[in-house]
Amino acid sequence: MDILFLCLKIFFVRIIDVSLGTARTIIMVKGKGFIASLIGFIEVFVWFMIVREALNTQESGILIAISYSLGFAVGTFVGSILSDKFIEGNLGVEVITEKKEIANAIRKNNYAVSVVDVNGQDDIKKYMLIIEIKNKKLDELKKLIEELDKNAFIMISETKLVQNGYFK
Repeated sequence: MDILFLCLKIFFVRIIDVSLGTARTIIMVKGKGFIASLIGFIEVFVWFMIVREALNTQESGILIAISYSLGFAVGTFVGSILSDKFIEGNLGVEVITEKKEIANAIRKNNYAVSVVDVNGQDDIKKYMLIIEIKNKKLDELKKLIEELDKNAFIMISETKLVQNGYFK
């Protein structure tokens, strides 16, 4: 029974520490180094405590290793879900389309859009729509664009800084 309790403990604590690591990395990339360092302290403290316990046991090594590895895998998955839900950021969305009227339809749905004339393959006249959004709005915007032009070319990138501009 002791080995089962230890394996479960290792599994769940690894989920916590790896999830913290995922959040720390994302927060650090977004330029919030102080908060990332605080999370890093907690992450490493939790990691150290569980590794110390795992290595100081007389129990079967393979079960400990499996629990440790499974906790890491599930922690990575949980961390990505948590970061999607709780870490807010900005995304730059660029849309290449032949339909200029899409810009007004997107604006009517409360998005700010800048339009640039561009030339596509074989010098075909197209339009680049430049849209800056909060990451939580991405699925909604993609669905709208796909409804308006199923052939639109969509590029999405994370934005580190947004200064000025028009937001609704």
